[in-house]
Amino acid sequence: MIMNKLKESKSLPVFILILLALIWGSSFILIKRGLDSFTAVQVGTIRVSFAFLVMLPIAVKYLRTVYKYNWKKILTLGFVANLMPAILFAAAETGLSSSLAGILNSLSPIFTIIIGTLFFKVPMNNKQIGGLVIGLAGSIALSFIGSGGQLGSFNFYALFVILATLFYGISGNMVKAYFSNISSVTLTSLAMFSIGPFGIMYLLTTDFVYKLQTLDGAWASLGYLFILGAVGTAFALVLFNKLIQITSAVFASTVTYLIPIAAVIWGIIDGESLFLLHFAGMALIIAGVYLVNKNK
Repeated sequence: MIMNKLKESKSLPVFILILLALIWGSSFILIKRGLDSFTAVQVGTIRVSFAFLVMLPIAVKYLRTVYKYNWKKILTLGFVANLMPAILFAAAETGLSSSLAGILNSLSPIFTIIIGTLFFKVPMNNKQIGGLVIGLAGSIALSFIGSGGQLGSFNFYALFVILATLFYGISGNMVKAYFSNISSVTLTSLAMFSIGPFGIMYLLTTDFVYKLQTLDGAWASLGYLFILGAVGTAFALVLFNKLIQITSAVFASTVTYLIPIAAVIWGIIDGESLFLLHFAGMALIIAGVYLVNKNK
């Protein structure tokens, strides 16, 4: 009833945007809990493996139709939108706080417009160029803030997040350019079908099962990663792809305006420290994203 009313109004994109922010803003603390027991690559592959298993019943319905004729692009989408970012964010949080990773995730819209301009013929004006410079300056500033809130040496773990947001920029433009005629549920399930088996095969070559059998807290970490995979990846990607289809890749990526709020709240609850310079860097990124999206 509520969803039907939302579909009939202009509020549906805003509703999806806020829900996505709540879901994805909680992802960083879930990654952190997964890292309590597993390596970064294990966390990333467990995440996509759970998403694959949850969406497998949907994917099998479209293997002989949609997937058969689009498998190369869907496989590429699965890697750049799901598998690589999942691993990169987990790797980043081995050296960054979950809240800082959530803040740096705000770079996604900036890379979306860069990739769109370079490869998808999306126009860019002077204000957007200024936004790119400001946003990237904010990310660089955040990368130099030490654990005590002072400026220090460059934290190279931030590069993992920057690379992950670059992949998000590529995938957002791909969805809009190549998959607007495929339902978001179908597309997400097939993308997960493409990469899920790789994740499972990798896990079976590691000490994943041994950790579950012997390591205290491993099952709790697995439970957090199930939530991350089933809700934070599978369900959220359905919403995100739907948002791109009914709006634009750039509008959909503005969910990152709101994600840092949830990420920071979870980080503070978990005892992470944030300082004035962190918020200054976040303000620069958000200002840059605003300028990038102002005319959109």
